[in-house]
Amino acid sequence: MVLALSATAIVIVALLWEVGWPIAREQLERHRARRRRIPVSGYDPGRERRAEQRARELLKSCVNEEDWAMYRDLGFIRVWGGMADGPERGAAREGLDGAPYAYLVYPHRPIVCYLPQTGRLLNEYCVEFPDETRPYGSARLPDSDDVLAKWMALTGDERRLIQTANMHLPGRQVDPRQVRRDLWRLGQWERQRLNRRTAPTR
Repeated sequence: MVLALSATAIVIVALLWEVGWPIAREQLERHRARRRRIPVSGYDPGRERRAEQRARELLKSCVNEEDWAMYRDLGFIRVWGGMADGPERGAAREGLDGAPYAYLVYPHRPIVCYLPQTGRLLNEYCVEFPDETRPYGSARLPDSDDVLAKWMALTGDERRLIQTANMHLPGRQVDPRQVRRDLWRLGQWERQRLNRRTAPTR
C-alpha cells in the first residue's frame, strides 16, 4: 500500500513538474529581465537633431542669401558651373563645350549636372563625405553638412571634384522625373522671388 502511494506521488510530482516547469521558467526569465540594468552607452537621441541644427546654421553662414533661401525652401542648392569647357567626361564629349551648365546639390544623393537653358540632364557625380569623428552610430554627415561639403568642393575646386567623382548617366541613382520636378520648382521659386523684388511698395 505504501509502495503504491509512493509510486502515485512520484507520478504526480513528475506530471506537475512537466506542466509547471515551463511556466515557472517563464516567470523566472521575466523577473530577471525586470531586474537587468540596461547599460548606459552615452547615446543622446537628440544629438542628431541638434547636429543638423548646427549644420544648418553653418551652411547659412557660408553660402549667400539666395543659396540659403533655396536650400531652406526647396531642399537643394544650385551651383553654377565654372569650367569654360564644361564638365569633363560629359558635356564636352557631347559637343556642348562652353555651354552654361549648373549642378543640383542634394543631401546624401549624387550631384546632378544639367543645362539650365533646356533642362537637359547631363551626368550624376557620386561623392561621399563621411563623418570620421562620430563615436557611434552612422558615419553620415548631417544633411546640411553634406550639402555644404559638396558646395565647398564645387566652388573651391570643381575640376578636381568632377575628375575624382564616380560619374554616371542621368537616372542611375536620382530619378530624372524628380530632378525635372525640382527644376520646375526652382523656376517657380525664382519667379516668385523676382516678383516680390519688383512689386511696387505701397
